[in-house]
Amino acid sequence: MRSGKSERMRFQLKNVTRRFGNNIAVDAVNVDIPQGQMVGVIGRSGAGKSTLLRMINRLADPTSGSIHFGDSEVSGLRGKSLRNWQRDCAMIFQQFNLVPRLDVLTNVMLGRLNHRSTTLSLLGIFTYEERLMAIAALERLGIEQTAMQPAGTLSGGQQQRVAIARALMQGPKMILADEPIASLDPLNAKIVMDALRDINEREGITVITNLHTLDTARHYCERIIGMAAGRVVFDGSPDELTAAAVQEIYGSDKHGAGIDESMTSTSINVANLPTGETASQSAGPKALALARH
Repeated sequence: MRSGKSERMRFQLKNVTRRFGNNIAVDAVNVDIPQGQMVGVIGRSGAGKSTLLRMINRLADPTSGSIHFGDSEVSGLRGKSLRNWQRDCAMIFQQFNLVPRLDVLTNVMLGRLNHRSTTLSLLGIFTYEERLMAIAALERLGIEQTAMQPAGTLSGGQQQRVAIARALMQGPKMILADEPIASLDPLNAKIVMDALRDINEREGITVITNLHTLDTARHYCERIIGMAAGRVVFDGSPDELTAAAVQEIYGSDKHGAGIDESMTSTSINVANLPTGETASQSAGPKALALARH
C-alpha cells in the first residue's frame, strides 16, 4: 500500500444508487479506495459495472448517494469544476473513442484540451512541449512509430494504447478503464494490461478497470470488487476470491451448476506471454523530430 498522500486522496462511494425508471442499475454501493490501488471490477453483463464507472467520471449522475475524492464531493460538481474532475479522472473505453481521420499524435494531444484555452483548442494549435509530451507517451506505450498515421488505420490493440497515451496526457489522478481488453486478442490484452499496471505502479495513480476475465483480474489487480444485480457482493484480494465468492458474483447456469471459471478466462497463461514493448521515460531523438513536424 502506498503511503503519504493516499489518506488525503481517498476515493469513496457512499450509498450510491442509479435508477433507470423502475430498474436499479447500481444499488446502494459503498466503496472506499485509497490512492494508488489497482482495482478490478467483475460481474456478469448487466451487473452495473459500466454504470458505476460512468458515475465516477460523472458521465452519469447518481440517483442518490454521493461520490467523494479527497475533500471534494464529486457528485456535486458543476461547470468548470466538473470539467476539471473529468480531466483528473481519465476514462478509457472499450471502443477507444479516437478520431479515426486524425493522426495518432493529434489524438493523443487532445488529452490536453482541459489544460488549455478554448481558442487554441478550436484552432488545433499545440505547443512544442505538448508535442513532446505526446511523443513521450507514445514511446512509453511502444507505438511512437505510428504517430503520423491516421488513428483509424491502426489495429485494435494499437488504438487502445493510443487511448491510454491520451489519458496520460490529461495528467490524471485516477484512470477508469471500461472493459479495455474486451475486443482484443490475448497478446494485445496483455500489452494493454501491462501498460495500465505500469502506470499504476510508477505514478501511483489509482486504476479502476472493469474486466470480463477472472484470470486477468487475479493476475493484475491487488483488489477485486464483484458485482451482481447492481450490488457489491465481493470486495477483497485475489486470494480471497474463492469458488463460493465466484458463484455469488456470477450465479449458476440454467442447470443450477456453479460457473466454470474457465468460461471467464482468456484461455492463455498471461505469465508466459512475451513482455510488451517498453519505451524510454523521456523523449529521444525521434520524439524531437516528430515534435517539430
